[in-house]
Amino acid sequence: MAVEVTDANFAELVSGSDKPVLLDFWAEWCGPCRMVGPYVEEIAKEFEGKAFVGKVNVDTNPTLSAKFGIRNIPTILFFKNGEIVDKQVGAATKSALAEKLQKLL
Repeated sequence: MAVEVTDANFAELVSGSDKPVLLDFWAEWCGPCRMVGPYVEEIAKEFEGKAFVGKVNVDTNPTLSAKFGIRNIPTILFFKNGEIVDKQVGAATKSALAEKLQKLL
């Protein structure tokens, strides 16, 4: 299951991760976010132990959203060693997201 990432726990969960990270910026009112959400959850299960998968609610975590310049959602950022290495803006297929994460392993 994807972990809720917040302004408060970002440094610990994402910056400090020794595994690749998929971080989904979303909101409950966002239709495309609801389409991508189940894919993110499936990827979290499939990559358990190999990668960290998290979700950031942009409505309740404005500091993180501003830090990464999130203007459109869903936006999915991919991190390796605490640095952004890839990005997906807008809805995407599960296979496209999994492929981007797989490349970071």
